[in-house]
Amino acid sequence: MVCRRAKISIIGAGNVGATTALWCAAANLGDVVLVDIPEVEGMPRGKALDLLQASPIIGFDAKIVGTTGYDETADSDIVVITAGFPRKPGMSREDLLVTNVRIVTSVAEQIRKSSPEAVVIVVSNPLDAMVYRTWQITGFPPHRVMGQAGILDTARFRTFIAMELGVSVRDVSAMLLGGHGDTMVPVVSCTSVGGIPVSQLISPRRLEEIIERTRNGGAEIVNLLKTGGAYYAPAAATAEMVEAILRDQKRVLPVSAYCTKEYSVGGLFIGVPVVLGAKGVERILEIDLTPKEQAAMARSIAAVRRLVEEMNELCKL
Repeated sequence: MVCRRAKISIIGAGNVGATTALWCAAANLGDVVLVDIPEVEGMPRGKALDLLQASPIIGFDAKIVGTTGYDETADSDIVVITAGFPRKPGMSREDLLVTNVRIVTSVAEQIRKSSPEAVVIVVSNPLDAMVYRTWQITGFPPHRVMGQAGILDTARFRTFIAMELGVSVRDVSAMLLGGHGDTMVPVVSCTSVGGIPVSQLISPRRLEEIIERTRNGGAEIVNLLKTGGAYYAPAAATAEMVEAILRDQKRVLPVSAYCTKEYSVGGLFIGVPVVLGAKGVERILEIDLTPKEQAAMARSIAAVRRLVEEMNELCKL
């Protein structure tokens, strides 16, 4: 019996897309198709060939293809959307809305035609609005459309806590909810270090400073790089989601998922803890929040709703 490798198509062969391809290939998660626009015809092919030539060194067997069309992506198991313009210094995720909604709309139309059974992971910003748009255009069941944000934000939070305490990041457990960006909600009541509540190890004032740095984690890197945004950590976070789905790991991870009655969201994609497995988002987990966390979550939901409403108005033009 011949076993078919999973097919992972990554739309957008820039830094995030190409690095996601590397993480996925290195973990032997499946064959990879890197797609970019026709104006850069040689770029996705060159990156794919470069990655493929790393296989004897790293030791993976994945087939990696670069292309400017969607024929090679047909019947993908997972499609990752990283396409869109990156943030520049001083630019908010909302500033990207006008440009990136057109790009994501076009990509989603192609996915709907070429891979109607795929699970779709959106990485493009502004994240929660772009996931919503992808769902609108593909018409896929909401459990097969999601966004990568919470894993990245949680990783940043865990990193800063580990740096503060001088401990291994492996012993820091954390959870964040809400929209990706300034209104994210780090859930301190669900954050611990080696099982010890973080509130017993870090003062409230210092913890608030770490939370604020987490909220601005992407902007901090943009300002340092000058010419682009983060890509190592976003790509690693995306690959973790791909692995959880393809290997049916039932991981409990924070992702941007479609919520109706959960957390009183009322029909938006927003960061929540989910069980991630072969079917995509298999279950949304509701956790008890403190009054302060509930208020922060409500503000985050309202911010995402405003952004989606603005996007919907733009799309009517």
